[in-house]
Amino acid sequence: MNAKHWLEKIHSLSLSRDISIMNVCGGHERTLSAAGLRSILPQHIHLIPGPGCPVCVCPEQVIQFAINLSEEDNVILTSFGDMLRVPTSKGKKSLNSLLQSRALGNQVIPIVSPLEVLNLAKQNPTQTIVFFVAGFETTLAPVVSLMEQGVPDNVKFLIAARKTWPIVKFLLDSPANRLDALIAPGHVASVMGGAEWNFISETYQTPCAIAGFNESSLLAAIYSVCRQYSEQQPFLDNCYPTVVNETGNQTAQHLMNKYFSVYNADWRGIGQVESSGFRLKPSYDHWNAEVYFNQLFAAMEAEQSQKKQDMPLGCDCDQVVLGKILPTECRLFGKACTPAKPVGPCMVSDEGACHIWSTTGVCINKPEAIYAS
Repeated sequence: MNAKHWLEKIHSLSLSRDISIMNVCGGHERTLSAAGLRSILPQHIHLIPGPGCPVCVCPEQVIQFAINLSEEDNVILTSFGDMLRVPTSKGKKSLNSLLQSRALGNQVIPIVSPLEVLNLAKQNPTQTIVFFVAGFETTLAPVVSLMEQGVPDNVKFLIAARKTWPIVKFLLDSPANRLDALIAPGHVASVMGGAEWNFISETYQTPCAIAGFNESSLLAAIYSVCRQYSEQQPFLDNCYPTVVNETGNQTAQHLMNKYFSVYNADWRGIGQVESSGFRLKPSYDHWNAEVYFNQLFAAMEAEQSQKKQDMPLGCDCDQVVLGKILPTECRLFGKACTPAKPVGPCMVSDEGACHIWSTTGVCINKPEAIYAS
């Protein structure tokens, strides 16, 4: 079925009430915004960007630790490209991003594949290669594959990986929750299995659909949750069956369980979310950058404990990530904070809602309230 078919089916629904749908994944938000789907959907449907941007929720203290590591002699700091531009809230006289550190001549290298870490380690055997990993399950899967292959002794990992479903549970448990339906991330479900998202309809009686990343799959998911909502019969609908099955990639899951344990982790601007973080098991401490550079890590923790904020002054990224406000409702959006000069993390990544809305012009399309009244 093509996108036109699903759009016609959406318009054929008799929606007598407004419906607020959170699309959890930043990739979904990019497709929705770039295609201008909000402007052609019925006025009763409100699409809310969610927390699925890994660089947006990476704790500030981990980013600052990465910056501090990049200033160390004999260290090469690697990370996926978006992380280099994510700002911290340190003062103007201090480095507040990995990109600034790189500009000063420190060895900060953006990568697109974990295999590049192996090449760097082999080419620089006398230096310590720190691989800064911030992401969700889809990012961690190739990282554990790299670990399983074996890595040289001069490679260390700084892990800030997060599980996706706990943040959704966190949102649904919130007293302020007014979400009527959710669209679950297809790529995460392809790794962890579609069954992981059953709790949304079973426990919270909330319509849910897993979607892929083209307009057709997303419109099919929007149609599904709207129909569920209208008929008051919530269930989990897999609208990405070519990629997602019930059990997911069990090899990847096995390796994640082999190398990592799960803990109550901090999310930037949000706080601690139960069972939402991955960290290396103690038997792999020889890979753990926090252990290897323990004195530097302890000093950073002491410094960060004195801070009273986790976002730059005036930045409302935490409210955007939680779906409490739209990007355009942030005080700095399009003014002090732009893609060229981002203040907050949501304006950095192409999975950040503020960046997406700014670069696709979604803010001039259909206006909508953050929640149906």
